[in-house]
Amino acid sequence: MMIGKKSKQQKMEIVMLEELVPENHLLRKIEKVIDFSFINEICRPYYSEDKGRPAIEPEKLFRMLFIGYLYGIRSERRLVEEVKVNVAYRWFLGYDLTEKIPDASVIWQNRLRRYNGTEIPQQIFDNIVRQAMSHGLVGGKVLYSDSTHLKANANKNKYIEKEVEKEAREYIRDLNAAINEDRAMHGKKPLKFDGDEQKELDEEDKENYFDDDSGSGSGTTAEMKKIKASTTDPESGYMHRDGKPVGFFYLDHRTVDSKANIITDVYVTPGNVNDVKPYLDRLKAQIEKFKFKVEKVGLDAGYNVSHICKYLHDMGIQAAMGKRRGVQQKGKYAKYKFRYIKDWDVYICPERNYLEYVTTDRNGYREYRCKNDRCISCPHREECLAEKQKTKSLRRHVWEDFKDEAYIFTHTEQGKQIYARRKETVERSFADSKELHGLRYCRMRGLFKVSEQCLLTAAAQNMKKIAMCLT
Repeated sequence: MMIGKKSKQQKMEIVMLEELVPENHLLRKIEKVIDFSFINEICRPYYSEDKGRPAIEPEKLFRMLFIGYLYGIRSERRLVEEVKVNVAYRWFLGYDLTEKIPDASVIWQNRLRRYNGTEIPQQIFDNIVRQAMSHGLVGGKVLYSDSTHLKANANKNKYIEKEVEKEAREYIRDLNAAINEDRAMHGKKPLKFDGDEQKELDEEDKENYFDDDSGSGSGTTAEMKKIKASTTDPESGYMHRDGKPVGFFYLDHRTVDSKANIITDVYVTPGNVNDVKPYLDRLKAQIEKFKFKVEKVGLDAGYNVSHICKYLHDMGIQAAMGKRRGVQQKGKYAKYKFRYIKDWDVYICPERNYLEYVTTDRNGYREYRCKNDRCISCPHREECLAEKQKTKSLRRHVWEDFKDEAYIFTHTEQGKQIYARRKETVERSFADSKELHGLRYCRMRGLFKVSEQCLLTAAAQNMKKIAMCLT
């Protein structure tokens, strides 16, 4: 017999909020293993001790934001409405069933007036990483880094074109010294460099997909370039990358530790910044901050450039990374068809002819050329030479030996295992952040606010990972 309900519940009940939250709820697990008391301490300098109205406790404010990031609630207005009706959220925040929840404007105003331009999001993220370290979930020996694009809160059709000065490469002085050292080794006269003079793009940089920071800086005369600047969010960057959407984006550069997939670093740049530009500085920052003893890193092919391989070698770090074969003319022999013999300092072509050293140019490349008219009678001349080319020539960067070392290590059993785990670590981390935590699009505008979103999302992911590992 079916009996319909005649009236809504109107009786009074005495309940304990603690009993309404299931024992296996994610927020219960996080509450057990994460200490949030540090938030009040790092925020204390931004509050007055004896003036003004009583403020919302910073810990509660950030706990509310973490709920939004944990459950992918993108709107802060909606977040407040969800907290009002969800007993688990109220329990996590420390609010009774009938207690008033702060309005969404409280979050906005604190972001605009109190925390704007501060290091609070970075400090919160770093503290969560240290808590993971204290539980033995971070090894610091094998790190995986990559970047992902976030669509900026800006219309791609609303922009202006403006000229900006090209930035200098940080490694330009080391490269200049290496060039003259290489020339001296080959009996050539040293070149005179005018400070950090302008260098043309490396071949490896041309393979990358960005339009801004691949070039180096200037000497006496600043070299300019034209870029598209959004009128909606001027701090975003216009990205045009093969196989990727075109428009205004930010890049989330992220590092993940291999032991338990804890995110150890998050750094946001405009979308037109090359992946390799912030990598070494962020790696050194982690080593200094967390005292990591990094032994190996896993990187995709976008990081396989000469100066990255060189500096990783100098730091005693082995790199397992992908490799691109580079730009080649269709139907012609590519560079990988030619074998380099280091002891003889020559290239050998498929027909067993030598390409001998000619010079080292001011861009850091040695030129190798086939001499004695051997190419004229070569049976594979059509497959090897361009239409107007009489003899075959190749270029090799003065730091290319370090790229070869990385290539050799990547193809060892250990290197293959490290590189294969990229999809389980940093790529999985990005996928979770976009699918589960709302990081596919930028909620706000401006580099600082987007950085806050990325840092707190990563902190929420780390909390979840710590809770799942320990409980």
